[in-house]
Amino acid sequence: MSNFIIRKVAVLGAGVMGAQIAAHCANAEVPVVLFDLPAKEGDPNGIVKRALDGLKKLEPSPLATADRVQYIEAANYDQHIAKLAECDLIIEAIAERMEWKLDLYAKVAPHIRPDAIFATNTSGLSINKLAEGCPDSLRPRFCGVHFFNPPRYMSLVELIPCKGTDAPLLDNLEAFLTTTLGKSVVRAIDTPNFVANRVGVFSILAVMHHTQRMGLGFDEVDALTGPLIGRPKSATYRTADVVGLDTMAHVIKTMTDNLPNDPWAQYYAAPQWLQALIAKGALGQKTKAGIFRKQGKQIQVLDLAAQDYRDSTGKPADEVVAILKNRNPAEKFAQLRASAHPQAQFLWAIFRDIFHYVAVHLETIANNARDIDFAMRWGFGWQQGPFETWQAAGWKAIADAIAADIAEGKAMASAPLPAWVFEREGVHEAAGSYSSSAKAIQGRSMLPVYSRQLFPERVFGEAEERGTTIWESEGVRMWTTGDEDGKRVPVLSFKSKMCAVGADVLDGVQEAIKRAERDYDGLVIWQPKPPFSVGANLQQIKPVLEAGDFATLEQVVANFQATSMAIKYAKVPVITAVAGMALGGGCEFVMHSPRAVVALESYIGLVEAGVGLIPAGGGCKEFAIRAAQATARTATNDLMLILQPVFMAIAMANVSKSAKNAKELGLLKQDDVVVFNANEILHVARKNALAMYESAWRPALSPAGIPVAGRNGIATLEMMLVNMVEGGMISPHDYKVARSAAVALCGGEIESGSLVSEKWLLDVERAQFVDLLKTEKTQQRIAHMLETGKPLRN
Repeated sequence: MSNFIIRKVAVLGAGVMGAQIAAHCANAEVPVVLFDLPAKEGDPNGIVKRALDGLKKLEPSPLATADRVQYIEAANYDQHIAKLAECDLIIEAIAERMEWKLDLYAKVAPHIRPDAIFATNTSGLSINKLAEGCPDSLRPRFCGVHFFNPPRYMSLVELIPCKGTDAPLLDNLEAFLTTTLGKSVVRAIDTPNFVANRVGVFSILAVMHHTQRMGLGFDEVDALTGPLIGRPKSATYRTADVVGLDTMAHVIKTMTDNLPNDPWAQYYAAPQWLQALIAKGALGQKTKAGIFRKQGKQIQVLDLAAQDYRDSTGKPADEVVAILKNRNPAEKFAQLRASAHPQAQFLWAIFRDIFHYVAVHLETIANNARDIDFAMRWGFGWQQGPFETWQAAGWKAIADAIAADIAEGKAMASAPLPAWVFEREGVHEAAGSYSSSAKAIQGRSMLPVYSRQLFPERVFGEAEERGTTIWESEGVRMWTTGDEDGKRVPVLSFKSKMCAVGADVLDGVQEAIKRAERDYDGLVIWQPKPPFSVGANLQQIKPVLEAGDFATLEQVVANFQATSMAIKYAKVPVITAVAGMALGGGCEFVMHSPRAVVALESYIGLVEAGVGLIPAGGGCKEFAIRAAQATARTATNDLMLILQPVFMAIAMANVSKSAKNAKELGLLKQDDVVVFNANEILHVARKNALAMYESAWRPALSPAGIPVAGRNGIATLEMMLVNMVEGGMISPHDYKVARSAAVALCGGEIESGSLVSEKWLLDVERAQFVDLLKTEKTQQRIAHMLETGKPLRN
């Protein structure tokens, strides 16, 4: 068996999706050739080059680091089509027009290598009809691979075979998408709009129908259909604006054209008001006006009755909010259905109709119920999929309520619920999820790639493994899995809210390291759910600060530093496995671990300046040491070249925009490992710990004689601050905080070039930290953060 390795990718089409798919391949160290038509004037590669320039300006950035764009080669079909033969995977991502795609296939097919994969990124066109445009020899290597926008950030990729697609090819491609690109794959059936868009677009159409039926405002509906019901902040109508109203209408039309006999077919049409907006070019966010628009600082919403925009003021009724806060799903749904309030009736209706829809269509649109639920979580950002929500609310009670509404003509369609609904207690169970087509429970994929996901995402009702506890305290849990790696390398997880670091966590980390040194070959600090850690637990220090007990506060800081040093100098490797945020003290733990394994979408930073403090868990000390070590390898021997960007990052509380960006900022070491799929970081972290142990790894010795920038360095950094204060960029207290960071980074008010110890640097940063705690403005910042969750710039 030969290894399946994709060395180079070609992307056909430099539009929004094509360019961003290319960017994400480049993020993953896969070089890309990005094709488009030759420009009619000037540089023949002008279309692609403009797309590449556009990648640099997009926010959030499709590029993990700005330099990724250099690994995308611009090409056009007329001059460079032969380059396709260099590529192992070709992804077509041009506009959703069947005839255009088929014309392109005829052009490129002769240049595709006999062993290369050819895939189309279509949101809903028939894969089998597209396959008919490929030569017979290419069809076994043709499939659909539907990325969701934006490709870097959206987890879901739908993988859709045509009738002749080679099964091992699909397995190999799924492994590449999962590990290399970090995606969550759902195998889809070749049906219009596949899984996520089929269910998601129907859900939006149901919301539109009931909005009009109940006479609700678009802003009122968005207030109801966002986080209150476990969906993204962009809710429904704002999501349509972000996607593009023209794009939304196109996806709806796919259903209109291809599902004429569907029980819900009458609803597969863009409402007249949507068509009117599109006709006048109000396409949503990309044209700065759609359902919503911004006038100055005010968000306005389209008012259909007034045929004009008005200020957006819609909000959920108190009665409905009270119902939604009920943590018992069965009671919540019963109350929504029973309530006479229009908003409650609206919510019951949209849930009822999506439950009805997925039950009727499960057999034809998905392999099993799990695929539908994951598709909606990964592709549309729902906290729970429709089947999960139904099952959590009481399967039989909801089924009976839906059946009653169908009988009374209240549901959007008259199709009866399938018989299997009444024969079961739900669709998810420990062994797997129900498949209507197979009339059986289907377990998870057994592809080898999923053995890397030790704790994959679960659906409601599925068995969940938590490991075996070795030792536990108020702040942490040390535990292990039953496999051989787990027996050698246990896991340490924090129990605090947002994994904040307080005294109980600090003591727990130190105790866990002692136990790991005594009984195991390593330790991984990993949180089953992000974040890794938001930093110090300010709530714990608040009463001590209010009491003015600064001696105790200094002891707390010293204990924080001791914990970081315990991680750094443990006699077995202590690996930090990071996904999500690692801020403040969490970042300092990462900086001190001999190796970090970090998911690409990790946001790491020393953010203490936001509460009027500086890093004092060893962060400033560690940067001072790294600067000295890096400077020793340069000809100029100028510490300030290294310290200046570090200082600005601390002073401005900068947070990395990706794990790779964290390396650029110096927050991660160059040999720290970036993993694209967050579900794989525990596996990779344990393997790294074992590899280090087996290679007779020893912690680095504490450096002696560390050269520091001293007074001259502090003065240099202060000059930067003076300009910022005079320019109104920072306040006088920002200046004080930043100067304290400068003192810590430069080793204190001592002679420049002095040689100091690691302990000296820790003492300096701790002293600066405690001095800031004594200031009124820092105390105000801490209080404001605890009250509002937002920084105060006083």
